[in-house]
Amino acid sequence: MEDSAKTKVSTAATSAHAAMKATIPAKETHPNIRVSPAVLDASQKDGGDLFRLLRTAAKGLTQGEAEQRSRTFGPNEVAQEKQRGWPARLLLIIRNPLVILLAALSAISFATGDSRAGTVMAAMVLLSVTLRFVQEARADSAAAKLKAMIHVTATVVREGVAKEVPLRDLVPGDIVTLSAGDMIPGDVRVLSAKDLFVSQGSLTGESLPVEKFHDAETALAASPTELKNTCFMGTSVQSGTATAVVVTTGSQTYLGSMASAITEEAPPTSFDQGLDRFTWLMIKLMAVMVPLVFLLNGFTKHDWKGAFFFAMAVAVGLTPEMLPMIVSVCLSKGALAMSRKKVIVKRLNAIQDFGGMDVLCTDKTGTLTEDRVILQRHCNVAGRETDEVLLDGYLISHFQTGLKNLLDRAILDSADFKQKALVEKHKKLDEIPFDFTRRMMSVLVEDPAGKAILLTKGAPEEMFLQCSHFELDGKVSPMEPSLVVGLHQEYESLSNDGFRVLAVATKEMTGKHACSKEDERDLVLKGYVAFLDPPKNTAGRAIEALHNHGVAVKILTGDNQLISRKVCRDVGLPADPMLLGADIEKMSDVELSAAAETATLFARLSPAHKRRIIQVLRRTGHVVGFMGDGINDAPALKAADIGISVDTATDIAKESADLILLEKDLMVLEGGVVEGRKVFANILKYIRMGASSNFGNMFSVLGASAFLPFIPMAPIQVLTNNLLYDFSQIPIPIDSVDPEQVAHPRPWNIDEIKRFILFIGPISSLFDYTTFFVMLWVFNCWDPSRASVFQTGWFVESLMTQTLIIHVIRTNQIPFIQSRASWPLTLTTLSIMAFGIWLPFSPLGPSLGLARLPGMYWPFLLLTHLCYMGLTQAIKVWLLRKKWI
Repeated sequence: MEDSAKTKVSTAATSAHAAMKATIPAKETHPNIRVSPAVLDASQKDGGDLFRLLRTAAKGLTQGEAEQRSRTFGPNEVAQEKQRGWPARLLLIIRNPLVILLAALSAISFATGDSRAGTVMAAMVLLSVTLRFVQEARADSAAAKLKAMIHVTATVVREGVAKEVPLRDLVPGDIVTLSAGDMIPGDVRVLSAKDLFVSQGSLTGESLPVEKFHDAETALAASPTELKNTCFMGTSVQSGTATAVVVTTGSQTYLGSMASAITEEAPPTSFDQGLDRFTWLMIKLMAVMVPLVFLLNGFTKHDWKGAFFFAMAVAVGLTPEMLPMIVSVCLSKGALAMSRKKVIVKRLNAIQDFGGMDVLCTDKTGTLTEDRVILQRHCNVAGRETDEVLLDGYLISHFQTGLKNLLDRAILDSADFKQKALVEKHKKLDEIPFDFTRRMMSVLVEDPAGKAILLTKGAPEEMFLQCSHFELDGKVSPMEPSLVVGLHQEYESLSNDGFRVLAVATKEMTGKHACSKEDERDLVLKGYVAFLDPPKNTAGRAIEALHNHGVAVKILTGDNQLISRKVCRDVGLPADPMLLGADIEKMSDVELSAAAETATLFARLSPAHKRRIIQVLRRTGHVVGFMGDGINDAPALKAADIGISVDTATDIAKESADLILLEKDLMVLEGGVVEGRKVFANILKYIRMGASSNFGNMFSVLGASAFLPFIPMAPIQVLTNNLLYDFSQIPIPIDSVDPEQVAHPRPWNIDEIKRFILFIGPISSLFDYTTFFVMLWVFNCWDPSRASVFQTGWFVESLMTQTLIIHVIRTNQIPFIQSRASWPLTLTTLSIMAFGIWLPFSPLGPSLGLARLPGMYWPFLLLTHLCYMGLTQAIKVWLLRKKWI
């Protein structure tokens, strides 16, 4: 068969069509991952009923019918959504409420002549938006990859004549022919088949191909991919031939529905939601605070212009303008750290979601396992390992001339086989090829002693019928009924352990140089060869490490429950309780939510099942990661808070993921979780500091505005104070993080932040009021002529306490003793404090409206610092003991 004539596996597939009309259902308004009802109907019909359902015939459609259907259904293509251009991507990033607020305040600052504040805020916006845009612009659309994975033509029968037709021109009702190496060009119903084996791993995760037949289904299977007479777009023919009728194409195919799911906009992640909630909390505080400050100062000072500028300065001071920059730099630092571990970070926010993750759902095949079949066991009928069975199995695979399947290659590649020199001493005399009726194959060889030996391997249930004796420890015994039960149990034990099992038998045929199927009788059963897709070497250690960090691991696989149980045991996960796809179909979301909490293993799942499990776990408050590598994993990767793919994954899975592990070492998962938690811990430091300080300042400004005969701090002083404080916070992204802060998942908890604000914020306000008292009553600042002294006193106290208190807030331990900040943060703290002390005495002081402070002010300031830090530490410890933060 020529490559130009067929749709080949090497290109792996896609295509789709618009909604089918008449007998074939129309596309749903909100696409779901599902098989079209037309496919299910077709699987249960045969002969004339099937042709009538699809309005076609055995000789295919006429050219006119095909053209009419092409106009009706559209081209056979999936994922026709356009790639977002850079303006659209930029708009999505800018559409953040804090970015919009900062941009607005920056514009107002420039408009009112305050270019310094405007420049700082504009720089914060520019830096944040640029970092995020550059990082995220590298990822292409998953749908674009789907669309690119097509070949040129498929063989179609129209008007009784086979012809090559461009894949995009296929329509429902077309008759297609399939053979080894072909990719299935749509969802098709098999009309006739000869030894047809289809690889469905891209959709189900199964390592081995499945056989397809032409007979009508008597009952619908639990999962669409279990339909024995239906092949799906995106799968491929491994062996055999078939004729099939196209039932659905394009977006109506099973693969097409996945493409639709992938192209849907992903729901906001836990990190996005948390950041938005915090931003809106601060905006609400400002919406209350700024008008109050404006009105209070306007009515009490009768200087509405001054009140306006002071209110604007307060608005700038209350705005956490450093937050976008802190977040972006923290995330970029995390991405850089992950890149050194050979992990591609496609979405910056994924770093923090990785740290907040408390449930990791993972596919099995190719993710936890190596996605290759190996010979795991070669044992006698009692289950004891023996090289004799391995030699017999090797000779069969070595000498057979047919297409060597995965199991043959696994035997020939076995590291256990040490007798290759002995193979050369055997001579092949004849062979009986494999067929799917007998489900076995044989080779006749002459051994080194000159004896003719028939060696046979095949499905155990078929082999048992052809064996009259069995061999154990060199002794041949008849297969009496009482012994057959025990032999069956040994084989079933291997199958129940998740192995794919073949039986090996022999028969001495001295003097013969040829053999036939009739000779495959009265065989002597020698033992079994058992195969498995083994777990990756690091899978068990990675799962244990994640468990130690508070992350529960759940396996979501399309493979069968026996193999899945075996993998669970091998990587140290409990296999019970287990949920199957058929069980999930019967459950409501409430029932599934409860079951998903306790189950670790989910088997026989469709892509829709995987996505639904992810969604219900997220709805119950979990931060959910999903790790997968196949086409069937793409919707779940998209639905999760964080999608993780691996080095060997399909392009579609990689494009749907947020992180890609470039090495097979899954221990990088642990490093990613820890890095994500460090990122979140440092972001939370700034949020706690800024929010509690702003909340405290709200009470201080409101109170001072109400009873003072002058503005409590000049607008230029508010902005300078804010600028210096912002500068002191720049090293937060590279601050060190205490071990206990990365020991467990730390998802966003806005209630926790509110409690911190409510208890810690008023402490700063309390010491602001003690400063007001001292400045007014000790240093006689009631006199408006001494307003600059009052303003300077509060300016220095506010700057010093805000800058120093970060060392208390950044850790759950005792600051400076049990936990020390990074040297850059310590250096900026000391620098800003020293600059704040120097500023009133500097040449810059008068231009900022600052006055020299009396000598007695400084002992009071020292006492304020000690009391403020002591009280904050005490309240923090109390909150930690209450487990409120």
